[in-house]
Order: sequence, then C-alpha cells, then structure tokens
Amino acid sequence: MPHFRPKKKKCDCTMDYTTINSSKLIIVNKIIPKFKNYLSLVKFAHTIFAMPFALVGFFMGVEVLNHFRWETLLMVILCMVFARNSAMGFNRFVDRKFDAANQRTANREIPAGIIKPYRALAFVILNSVLFIITTYFLNDNKLAFYLSPVALIVILGYSLCKRFTSFSHLVLGLGLALAPIGAYIAISGEFAVLPLLLSFMVLFWVSGFDIIYALQDIDFDKSQQLKSIPASIGIKKSLGFSSILHLLSFLLIIVIGFIGNWHIIYWIGGGIFSFLLLYQHLIVKTNNLNRINLAFFTTNGIASVIYGAFCIIDLLIT
Repeated sequence: MPHFRPKKKKCDCTMDYTTINSSKLIIVNKIIPKFKNYLSLVKFAHTIFAMPFALVGFFMGVEVLNHFRWETLLMVILCMVFARNSAMGFNRFVDRKFDAANQRTANREIPAGIIKPYRALAFVILNSVLFIITTYFLNDNKLAFYLSPVALIVILGYSLCKRFTSFSHLVLGLGLALAPIGAYIAISGEFAVLPLLLSFMVLFWVSGFDIIYALQDIDFDKSQQLKSIPASIGIKKSLGFSSILHLLSFLLIIVIGFIGNWHIIYWIGGGIFSFLLLYQHLIVKTNNLNRINLAFFTTNGIASVIYGAFCIIDLLIT
C-alpha cells in the first residue's frame, strides 16, 4: 500500500512580515505622539533663546585654546538640552495647579491630563542626571562638572520664585545667562571677562522680555497672590522697566564689541539684535497687548539666532 505523505502547508511569509511590520508601526505610532508630548511640555522650540549664546561661549573657548573637537561641541549642545528640559519640566510640574486654574495655560500637558505629574517629575529627574553626567565628560577639566549642581539649583529654583519675589524674571534671566559662561568654562576651564559680559547681556535681555510676556497674566497673578513685576507695578511701569533692562543689553553689546576687538560682522549682528529689542517695545503698547507672543517668541528667537550666528562667524573667520 503506497505511503502518502501529507502535504506541508506553505508558510504564509507575507502574512508574517505584514504582522511584524504592523506591530512595528503600532509601536512607532505610540512612541512618536508621547515623544511629541514631552517636547511640547518643555516648549522645546524655545531652546532657540539660549542655544546660540551657549555656542558663542563654546567658540570663545575654542579661540582661546585654539583646539576644536566635535565631540565637545555635541556635549555642550546636550548639556543645554538636558538643562533646559529639567528647568521647563520642573516649572510645569510645580505650577500644574496654577496652570489648571489659568485659562491661558489650562490646555498644557499636565493640567490637560496628557502627561501625568509623576511622569513629568521622572522626566525632570532623568534630564537632571543626564545633565550632570554630560558635564563630567565635557572636557579633561572638571570645573563644569563641579558647578553643575549650582546651575541646576538656579534653573530649577526659578520655578518657585513667583511665590515669594517679584524679581523672578531676573532669576529666569540668570538661568539662561549661565549658557555662554558655562560653555566657555567647559572648554577653557576658567572664567574670563568677555563671556561673563555676554552672560550679563543675556541676563538683561531675557529678564526684559519675560516681563513683557508676564503682562498676559497680570490679573491672574494678582488673584492667586503670585508675584511678578507687572502684578506689582502695573503695565506701564513694567514696560518701562523692561526698556531699561533692554537698554542695558544694548550697552553691553557695545562694550563687548570694543573689549573683544570684534569686526564688522559682529557689529552687524549686534545692530540687528538691538533693532529687534527696540521693535518689540514698539509693537507692545500699554493699551494693546495682543502682539505679546510675536514680541516674545518670534522677535526674540530671530534676535538670538542672528546675534549668535554673526558672533560665531566673526570668531571663525578672524
């Protein structure tokens, strides 16, 4: 009797590949939105305010040492990203109840339930640890590593300042002002006058535009007993105070240009930056605050990129 072997079923490899690809697609579709949520949580696009100045500090250090390393540049960029993620994530975490009560901020990720508070806190801790670790590998000198906890105290402490001082804007300015001097120290291992002056310029610039931004919440801050310069002295005087801070920034741009013996490229960049400082005060009026967002993000974002780019080009070609 002949022996008949049962026919083997053909493997439907197409189905297997389809299943695998579908699984990968599902995973990717889950990860990407969550990643975007965290980028939105920390307003990652606003990194543009401080990053150009960190890069200027880096190239100032490179000019002193006459030694450029791509890996060090990458570490400086990562330090900036981790530090800012920590600061913004902590701000959103500690202010979540105020954000929920404020109509302007109620749709932010934590009050809207998109990101759980404990996840936001874990995000802050992770980025803080990564920041400290990255400073350790920045260079052979460990000065930036030793100072990294101090930097974290400043940038995280800003988020608590509105509870007890109206000068929280200056603390925010100080946090961003650490970018150029911090990058310079990371490369050179020492302090210097020029990057320190640049840090003061950033301090006055950021503090000035943050006062303008805070005008949006003047009534809310008063109702919640939160402190800010607008809530303390009103719109007109706040705009005046902001103008003084930006005038100090303008004067420091001039001082930096002369002390550093910069060339025409620097002065062009400084001139454009100064004009944009003036422009935001021209478009924000005491009786019309509708263009605050234009002044805050667009104008200042463009200003920082232009000034930083022209400074770096001047350093590289001379």
